[in-house]
Amino acid sequence: MNKIRPLDYVLAALMTAAGVFLMVENITAGDDPSLIHPVSTTSWLIIPAFALVTIPILWRRANVAVVSWVTAAAAAGHVLAFDWLTRCGVVLPLAFALGYAVARFARTRRDHVLGLAGIVALVVVILFRDSSADLAGALPIALPGVALFYGAGLLVKNRLSKRATTVPQPVERATV
Repeated sequence: MNKIRPLDYVLAALMTAAGVFLMVENITAGDDPSLIHPVSTTSWLIIPAFALVTIPILWRRANVAVVSWVTAAAAAGHVLAFDWLTRCGVVLPLAFALGYAVARFARTRRDHVLGLAGIVALVVVILFRDSSADLAGALPIALPGVALFYGAGLLVKNRLSKRATTVPQPVERATV
């Protein structure tokens, strides 16, 4: 179960590609009056640094609680290094995917609690300095979204565990 599967690569690649696109948009946006706060930097370093936020989901099957905290730490580092940028467009879907992953792959209750706490930290850190969304406006959307994906992950996990325990027994046929 700890093995990285092809869909893990697809998920990490999609999140990273979306992150690259969003960071390029931050660089090329200029002074956009529709932003809550102007973008603080247009350095091209935001792109590889943001990849550190999106790539850890690749190891979600190994230890999702650690992955959620590594992602939150990388996001905090990105916020500290580059200040105001639009990140919510990628980080919120990433938080939803992590919520699903915690439900599916966390082994103990402690891992569930730590994983979810890491996701909450990730969302709060990102929204604290997001140019397009404020904490008060986006948090009531983000946290229920994480809970919804967490619930979907629990549903899938329960269905898969039921299917594994109810493997049909071979039928013995009477011979006459």
